[in-house]
Amino acid sequence: MAPIVNDAFSTEDARDRLGEAERVIHLAGIQPGMSVADIGAGEGYYTVRLAPVVGRRGRVLAEDIVPQTIDALGQRVHRESLDNVAIVLGEPDNPKLPANSFDRIFLVHMYHEVESPYAFLWHLREGLKPDGQIIVVDADRAPMRHGIPPRDVKCELGALGLKLVHFEPIAAGEAYYAAFKIAGPRPEPDQIQPCKGS
Repeated sequence: MAPIVNDAFSTEDARDRLGEAERVIHLAGIQPGMSVADIGAGEGYYTVRLAPVVGRRGRVLAEDIVPQTIDALGQRVHRESLDNVAIVLGEPDNPKLPANSFDRIFLVHMYHEVESPYAFLWHLREGLKPDGQIIVVDADRAPMRHGIPPRDVKCELGALGLKLVHFEPIAAGEAYYAAFKIAGPRPEPDQIQPCKGS
């Protein structure tokens, strides 16, 4: 008789069948040797899929703000011998990324949960290499329904000098992929122009 599979992994199987992660990793142009960050990594769904793609010369930084989640993710990384993955406990307004370090920073189904987007993005942007990209994957629906309209994402990232360079719907549903790059200087915190309604 087969062992009972952890609920998290059966959920991951369902997500795999939708093909979202494979599509997102392809769209983001992930290559061996890249440095990527998985912000709000949770149980590591994207982390463990990014690690083999960036390979031994690349690295993945998995960040979350919940200590118990970080502990569980650390155990998974150890169990799966993912030697190119590092884990960090961040803060709600600051993911604690080393400056100028990442080719891609992933915000997958988590940006709508950020309570102070301008403070969060102000710190997050520092972690991006000059030619790097921030990848937002979220659902096109209201935050109370666990999503955020693309226009709001574009406006909020734009307030931090980040420009949308690629957008497309994914996973045959309400989800979308949006890639941003640095297009101007990072404003000082008191110079950020909030979007209407933010």
